[in-house]
Amino acid sequence: MIALGSDHGGFALKEEIKKHLTERGVPFTDYGTDSEASCDYPVYAALVTKAVASGEAEKGILCCGTGIGMSMAANKVKGIRCALCGDCFSAEMTRRHNDSNVLALGGRVIGAGLAMKIVDLFLDTPFEGGRHARRVQMVMDLEG
Repeated sequence: MIALGSDHGGFALKEEIKKHLTERGVPFTDYGTDSEASCDYPVYAALVTKAVASGEAEKGILCCGTGIGMSMAANKVKGIRCALCGDCFSAEMTRRHNDSNVLALGGRVIGAGLAMKIVDLFLDTPFEGGRHARRVQMVMDLEG
């Protein structure tokens, strides 16, 4: 199950992602927001990342205007490795090498077509493990 969340700046992109996931047959839960009315992105970052950190969701996708605020908030939650991606190479490599479990996207930065390619790479690319597992553990150890 994929946990989805956005603020007002990422709402339209989140709605496109929901359609895309439905077409792919990927189950998801939408944690909000439910409109383009101004709201606070940390609220939705917390809901999605807590679902991922607890194991309720396998991965999360967060959208805001740039993706920056969501990624910053998400990475404050223990157990979360959120990557802000605006290109396909980064989306693939963050899964292969960093075992990222949350993707952040900027609804005012990238178009829906590119976003869906990034989402697909994020969801479909496996973690390589090996030497990368040691490095991921080193990052996680920084949480204290």
